[in-house]
Amino acid sequence: MRWLRARLGMVAGERGSALVEFTFIAIVVFVPLVYVVAGFSAVQRGVFASTAAAREAGRAMGTAPDPVTGAARAEAAARLAVADQSVDATDVRVAYAPAGAGCDAAGGYAPTLARGEEFSVCVTVTVRIPLLPEFVDANTATGQFVVERDRYVDA
Repeated sequence: MRWLRARLGMVAGERGSALVEFTFIAIVVFVPLVYVVAGFSAVQRGVFASTAAAREAGRAMGTAPDPVTGAARAEAAARLAVADQSVDATDVRVAYAPAGAGCDAAGGYAPTLARGEEFSVCVTVTVRIPLLPEFVDANTATGQFVVERDRYVDA
C-alpha cells in the first residue's frame, strides 16, 4: 500500500492541504459570489416593486371619483405594493406624466380624471444594495403604467 501512495504522489507532508485549498477557494470565490447574488436580487426586487407599484397606483387613480381622492389612493396603493416586495416604503415617489411622455417629464402634470383622459403614472423606488452605506442612493428603479379613463364614466 505504501508503494501505491508514493506512486500516486501522496506524500505525508501534504496531508490536509485539500482542506486549506478548499477554505481559500471558498473565501476568495464564494463570498464575493454570494454578495453579487444578493446585490442583483436587491436590484431586481426594486424593479419589481416599482413596476407593481406603478400598476396599482394607476388602477387606483384611474378608478377614483376625483383627483384628490385618486392621488391619496394611488399613494397608498404604491406604498402597499412596494412593501409587498420588502422594500422600504419611505423611498417611494409617485408622479404623473401626460400621454405620450415618459417618466422623464413626470412631476409637473396633474391628472384631471376627465372622460377619455390618458396619462402615465410613474413610481420611482430607491434601491438599497446590501452592505453599502445609506448615503449611496443613486440606484433607482422607475415603473410606468399608462392609464386611460373610460369614456363612459358618470361625471
